[in-house]
Amino acid sequence: MHILPTISTMFIVISAIFVGFGWYHIVKGNRDTHEKLMVLGAIFALAFFIIYMSRTLFEGNTAFGGPDSLKLPYHLFLFFHITLATVGGVLGLITLWFAYKKKFLKHKKIGKVAAIVWLLTAPTGVLVYVLLYVMYPGGTTKPVIDAIFGL
Repeated sequence: MHILPTISTMFIVISAIFVGFGWYHIVKGNRDTHEKLMVLGAIFALAFFIIYMSRTLFEGNTAFGGPDSLKLPYHLFLFFHITLATVGGVLGLITLWFAYKKKFLKHKKIGKVAAIVWLLTAPTGVLVYVLLYVMYPGGTTKPVIDAIFGL
């Protein structure tokens, strides 16, 4: 079992669950619960990022091990996922900053978009994990650029 990818994928799912429940609680007017859940969501997202980047730096990324006929669709999907994750991460940081500065109108406006993007990022990340480690295990580990572009 690939322990670090499994742990990091679990962390991103947990992060999305906290974000989803946090959004639910702000809609219901529970600001304190919303704040706690969103902070937990951010902590789990940060834990994911630290594990992912550490593994990427020290070990590289796992190349797609599935059939050649699926390589292009996989890499297009991976690029979509990476774009979502990057946008979601940046929007999440901006949203947290606005909350910290008590600029709640901006926080609310960007927070909705950030939450939607993050709630799309988590399942696409799980699918990438399933494709790399469950359905088509056995891909080699290689530098991140090579893995992303299928080199």
